[in-house]
Amino acid sequence: MKRMECSGKLRSMASIYLVRGEEILLLNRSTGVAGGTWIAAAGGHFEPDELCDARACALRELEEELGLTADDLKDLALRYVTLRRTKDELRQNYYFFAELTGRDPQSSTEGTLRWFSCSELRALEMPVTAKFMLEHYLAIGRESGKVYGGVADGKAVLFTELPAF
Repeated sequence: MKRMECSGKLRSMASIYLVRGEEILLLNRSTGVAGGTWIAAAGGHFEPDELCDARACALRELEEELGLTADDLKDLALRYVTLRRTKDELRQNYYFFAELTGRDPQSSTEGTLRWFSCSELRALEMPVTAKFMLEHYLAIGRESGKVYGGVADGKAVLFTELPAF
């Protein structure tokens, strides 16, 4: 059996999903790795000074892409961390959720924004880890208030609760 090497290179990203009642704001990203797919309202790669603070990365991206700050949010919380291996890197995603209490963003610097009802989400084209994460969130996560870790195996993302201890 041929062994696939992994360089150990990391790609760390953080995203914020904004919630309003039974709707979630998503972005159809116009360019980049996730270009042409629906993803979180705001998100991106960690800056060097954010490597130990996923929340800071998510809030910076929120301000850069939507012009919103933590003051526009309620109950901002890290809910999911996923890990996926590509042929040459490990991709870590930190997914935050928050209720939007401030103004409704009308545009993004990264693509097209749209509110979706939770029932519409399964039919959308999304990056693999985001799709499975949102399915888990809708089925279990949004009611539990827990933090979950997920590992992608090529067919699914296997989630487990990440309790503090």
